[in-house]
Amino acid sequence: MLSENALIVLKKRYLRRDEAGELMETPDQLFRRVANAIARAEKSNRRGWAEKFYKLISSLRFLPNSPTLMNAGRDEGQLAACFVLPIEDSLESIFETLKDAAKIHQSGGGTGFSFSSLRPRGSRVRSSSGVASGPVSFIRIFDVATEAIKQGGTRRGANMAVLRVDHPDIIEFIDSKRDQRSTVNFNISVGITDRFMDAVRADALFPLFDPQTGREQRKVRARAVFDRICLAAWECGDPGLVFLDRINLFNPTPAVGRMESTNPCGEQPLLQYESCNLGSINLGLYCRGGDVDWMRLCEDVHLATRILDDVVSINHYPIAECERITQRNRKIGLGVMGFADLLLELGLPYDSVEARALGEKLMSVIDREGRRASADLAREKGAFLNYSKSMWRHLGFPKLRNATVTTVAPTGTISIIAGASSGIEPIFAGIFYRNVLSGDRLREVHPAVARILQERKIGLDEVSEEDLGRLLGPAWSPARSVSVSGHVLMQAVFQRFSDSAVSKTINLPEEATVLDVASAYLLAYENGCKGITVYRDRSKPTQVLESASSTDLAVPDCPTC
Repeated sequence: MLSENALIVLKKRYLRRDEAGELMETPDQLFRRVANAIARAEKSNRRGWAEKFYKLISSLRFLPNSPTLMNAGRDEGQLAACFVLPIEDSLESIFETLKDAAKIHQSGGGTGFSFSSLRPRGSRVRSSSGVASGPVSFIRIFDVATEAIKQGGTRRGANMAVLRVDHPDIIEFIDSKRDQRSTVNFNISVGITDRFMDAVRADALFPLFDPQTGREQRKVRARAVFDRICLAAWECGDPGLVFLDRINLFNPTPAVGRMESTNPCGEQPLLQYESCNLGSINLGLYCRGGDVDWMRLCEDVHLATRILDDVVSINHYPIAECERITQRNRKIGLGVMGFADLLLELGLPYDSVEARALGEKLMSVIDREGRRASADLAREKGAFLNYSKSMWRHLGFPKLRNATVTTVAPTGTISIIAGASSGIEPIFAGIFYRNVLSGDRLREVHPAVARILQERKIGLDEVSEEDLGRLLGPAWSPARSVSVSGHVLMQAVFQRFSDSAVSKTINLPEEATVLDVASAYLLAYENGCKGITVYRDRSKPTQVLESASSTDLAVPDCPTC
């Protein structure tokens, strides 16, 4: 059953409209449209598969990413959320990539870039006898272009900019969003290497290299750079960290290329020109008799894997190079939402050993069954074309249909549609307001809170956030009650069984210190995460989530999930 807020979001951004702007479909017709379109990838029994897909999606136990919900079944439907585009050190490459990014934004996707190959500010440009303006100047050009493009009239552009920590312009990059006005359409992340982290621990000097010549330009104190990153993140939420060596250690196709950037929210590292479509299982709907309905979960994982693989087949790619490499690797990203809802149903506090054990078990089952489903699809339809060059072949795995199967996305808007908590985040608050991209301010009441209050005949205006702990018991774990280590360690357990990465916001209270940011970053690195983002309450002038009491934490939105 769709909530009032789900209907608002669907009407604003997902349901088809005619030329006069009048609605042409209902939510149920949307689910039918999506299921029928995806089933076109099947060679036989399309009607049967379409019915299975429809039942799973309309039950809200699984939803594909927003571009699929918006565009499947429409002319030239672009269905993937995540793209990474290359940027080489020439004006031709930079502006060709800008053109490609504009096409992707217009079609509903988000883009990631590594600016690490661009020569540093002040370098000589032989062709013009001038001097280079550096990566940050071009990031700002991309940002202005993104501002001018509305994604199909329903979505704003979203970008990720990565710069390696050994680039000479790294300090300018770290500081580039501290004024709270620049590069508003970008998340930024520092590409961290193991060598840098070793130097931070040793408080040693760290070399910066000219990316064009490979020569060392100068040395800096690694810990000073790390402290600058933490200060900037404390002030404005950026930059995050992307652990490049760890990402490439688990690169499934290293012979094809190296991964240097991710999608806008950081959960999907990709090769140059590669794209990926995502989808999420709504874990809150799998509670049965005080436990998880493991059999139904496994069945749904197999069907969801098939859906995501079929999306690769029917997708219309706006860039030819994207279609070529995506079809050769067929990466998909099956993840979760509603994890905190499940914990509440089971009576487990979010920041507990038991909750982390359950999270690890859930993701291990999803990863295992998703890979089994991919192997079944490989036997039926053929392995991904780069399988012979992949780590899966060298590790002795059976042929797979997909180079990656699992990813944990933040599920910004699809979790509203599903009436679920976002990704693996804790519940934000019992009663809160959500500022969505359409400009609406939605009042949200967590379903468990609404149910308890209704049972006890307590009005929403009669209860405070503090009262909810007494009403709901120790399992009530809003974001403000979760420790920094509780956030990071939960991300780490899900990362252990995710092919790609995990998008999670490490929420910090307004009174948190720069040392708290540093401890979160170090803990994430030490516990095997592939990246990390922190957000300190009220560190940005506008926030997506606000509690009814205006005292709780807020988290950034995800426009592409």
